[in-house]
Amino acid sequence: MNQLPTIITANSIELHYLFTDDTHTMDAVIQNKCEYDFLAIIKAVATTFEVEITIETEPLENGGLKRLFKVITKGENKNAAITTAAIVYLITNIFLAPIATSLTEVVKQSIAHFFEDKELKQLEKEKLKEEIKNIKEDTKIKTQKLNENTIVIKKRSDFYEAIEKYQKVEKIGVQIKYGDQNISDEKIVSRVQFKEYILATNKLEPIKIDNQEIEIISPVLKKGNYKWRGIYKGEPISFNMKSIEYKALVQTGKVEFKNGSSIKCLLELKRELDVEGREIVTDYNIILVNEYFVNDKPFETSEGKQHRQKQEADRSQLKMFGQD
Repeated sequence: MNQLPTIITANSIELHYLFTDDTHTMDAVIQNKCEYDFLAIIKAVATTFEVEITIETEPLENGGLKRLFKVITKGENKNAAITTAAIVYLITNIFLAPIATSLTEVVKQSIAHFFEDKELKQLEKEKLKEEIKNIKEDTKIKTQKLNENTIVIKKRSDFYEAIEKYQKVEKIGVQIKYGDQNISDEKIVSRVQFKEYILATNKLEPIKIDNQEIEIISPVLKKGNYKWRGIYKGEPISFNMKSIEYKALVQTGKVEFKNGSSIKCLLELKRELDVEGREIVTDYNIILVNEYFVNDKPFETSEGKQHRQKQEADRSQLKMFGQD
């Protein structure tokens, strides 16, 4: 008797567009856009696990359109098959998780649940125990790279945003398969839920990085909201100088600029996602200047001293409560 497929044999994801009517046609531009985004999600996960992907399609069915995405690994041994199954399971759960659900938590729970599979537990008891252990460790390391992956988040949002605008689709179904055999029940996302998957904005939270060194190549010597120019990590940038103290030192001539003049500062990076989901920096703000250099000699600013003392006090407080 043929053994029924289980989660560790999964190698395919079925994407099912359910329509408001009994037709099985779909706007080709919308379909291609959605599947471009869906493939970008698969690619982001697959790249992490170093797998190759091919796509197969099923015949159209009344009341909807089905597409089968088959994941094929580079290897053909038992380990490769288990890795494929883990990827398929992970992709499906990521795709079905709304924006409000942390991607870190989705990845963590998915991997934990996958390795609790009964058949996998049985294999652990047999000759594959060491191999399964290695796969577990390898999977944990690789999935850490997926935590808060901006491409995954952006492309998932783009998929649901495109399908929300296409009124003919009332639901999206996703199912895990082994070939054409069902492994999981079809999970449904209804039209009323689509908004839960769409980013409200492409802007990301700004981040602040302390003690960053910037070589100043074009200071602003007059008052006004003009951008300065400098070199940061070997790249030319334009930035906003927000330090009132340092601007005053410059404008009163107390700081003179020579070739190679530089500062150490608290730097704020304004960020957003581009169309492909990659993180880009849109603006640089120098919040305060910790110190500036004259002939390579550092001079601490008043605000820099206050900032340093506050950090030292905070660290002492943490040590006092055993949190260092």
